[in-house]
Amino acid sequence: MNRSATIAAVVYVAALFQGLTLVSFPASSDVLMQAHRFTDAQYGAIFVPQVAAAILGALGGGALSGRFGLKAIFLLALLVNAVSQALLALSAFVPGPPAYATVLAGTACLGLGFGLTGGPLNTYPRLLFPTKSDTALLMLHSTLGVGLSIGPLLVGWLTMRQAWLAFPVGLAIAGGVLAIVAGTAKLPADHPAKSTIAMDSSPAAHPEFWLLLSIAVVYAFAEGTFSSWAVIFVRESRGLSPMTATGALSAFWAALVAGRLLVSGVLLRVSPLAPWSVLPLVILCAFLFIPTIMTPSAAIFGFGLAGLGCSAFFPLTVATASDRFSGAVAFVSSMLTAALMFGSGTASFIVGGLRTSLSLEELYRVSAIYPAIVLGLIAVTVRLIHSRQWAPA
Repeated sequence: MNRSATIAAVVYVAALFQGLTLVSFPASSDVLMQAHRFTDAQYGAIFVPQVAAAILGALGGGALSGRFGLKAIFLLALLVNAVSQALLALSAFVPGPPAYATVLAGTACLGLGFGLTGGPLNTYPRLLFPTKSDTALLMLHSTLGVGLSIGPLLVGWLTMRQAWLAFPVGLAIAGGVLAIVAGTAKLPADHPAKSTIAMDSSPAAHPEFWLLLSIAVVYAFAEGTFSSWAVIFVRESRGLSPMTATGALSAFWAALVAGRLLVSGVLLRVSPLAPWSVLPLVILCAFLFIPTIMTPSAAIFGFGLAGLGCSAFFPLTVATASDRFSGAVAFVSSMLTAALMFGSGTASFIVGGLRTSLSLEELYRVSAIYPAIVLGLIAVTVRLIHSRQWAPA
């Protein structure tokens, strides 16, 4: 394996690791709630520090990458993610209220690590594969999605064998090893290119930037509602088996990966704007179907449909923003990562709070408004971008 392939392998394995850690807490929800008797509101609240730390990490990472370089931020992110898994494992040995505090600290570290990786992981594919940057970025998110999809299956399999602890402990060790390997690799430096559209000011001065952030937030409301509550909805609201519940969550992430691979092929023939505009319609259909679930097969199909709708949407949002603001890719990617975590975590918290007055079935139906809003925002964003492309110099 040549040096370039080795460097690419480090980046893509890091994406796989990120996916596994990112799903660790939702996939372990049944274990945590049974072991510590967390209420629905408490469970929903564990994502609050994750959101806050992700925003802090994304903002800090985007600002500091220019001073210390992408590699330093990348290594820090790997180490913080490893700590999050160590805390998740530690929570199994802590009784009473301290267990909840340990879980909160773990999700905070997870959010911080994810926020910090936003810039490096979304920038490295463009530096490693400049002629196929959109496909390379989509493949990286597909690799991350593989981690998200196999994580719940591993948790379910280990839990059935009374060995759940092996999951977070293994990830904590893997994160430390990966940080050491990445530290010795010669990762590419970020040399911002001049934007194809004149940038006489920072991205924040342009309405497209804020529209793209809004799209990421509203989309994340949908993704967070699907992923964070899938296991509890299937297990408690539908009374299906724990294996079916984790299988439904895995179906969501597996379909997300398959959709990204499918779209990466589609991009060879059509503009990224086409799938970007169609996927919210699939998300809307999933929100309307999931409340009708009554059988294991329907649960797998419903959350698989949701995963297909979510699949390439966020990577295409990042690609659109990166093309529009190609002179500030690390900053824009970090901000979109913060927006994603804000929306996903906020949705989980809101659903937890509303469960006292609305059932999960009703909440899923109401959530169909998210993709409808996204479609409207996309229409405005595309019009603005096209108007700038065709504006006289």
